[in-house]
Amino acid sequence: MRLLLVICLFPVVGFAAKSKDCVTAEEAAKHANKDVCIDAHIYDVVELPDGTRFLDVCPPDTPDEKCGFTIVSLREDRVEVGELQKYRDVDVHMRGVVQAMHGRSGMVLSHARQFSGGPPKFKPNPKLLHGFSGEQAKPPIADPNLRPHGGHRAFMNSRDQEALHGR
Repeated sequence: MRLLLVICLFPVVGFAAKSKDCVTAEEAAKHANKDVCIDAHIYDVVELPDGTRFLDVCPPDTPDEKCGFTIVSLREDRVEVGELQKYRDVDVHMRGVVQAMHGRSGMVLSHARQFSGGPPKFKPNPKLLHGFSGEQAKPPIADPNLRPHGGHRAFMNSRDQEALHGR
């Protein structure tokens, strides 16, 4: 019985052990537009006057123009991301999409769950939302299947009824 249980659980253990390996911040630049996990040491947390925050992953002796990777957290994501000062001088594992950012590679930190391997916050494509509001009564697309055909006709219109035999 135990052997059967071990055999049944073995594929699950093998599957769970196959997690994505994290890459360093320097290697992440090679994975543009891909969802990756990075291992990085946060040397400093810098906040701009507009509320944008940067997690500096380059050592202090590296000039800013030589630093090839950055992590950015936008002001509108502050509630979901939370306090970032606690990550100063800490090694982190973070998941996100590597993007080109002003001459270097970077990752947008939009939700705290990214630190535990979770996905970034979902942000809908603004081009797909054109002309749509949650408060409007009409559907967001002009689907002919959503329109009533023929007004308020019932299943059987009174004009289309056949005369019954015997009446």
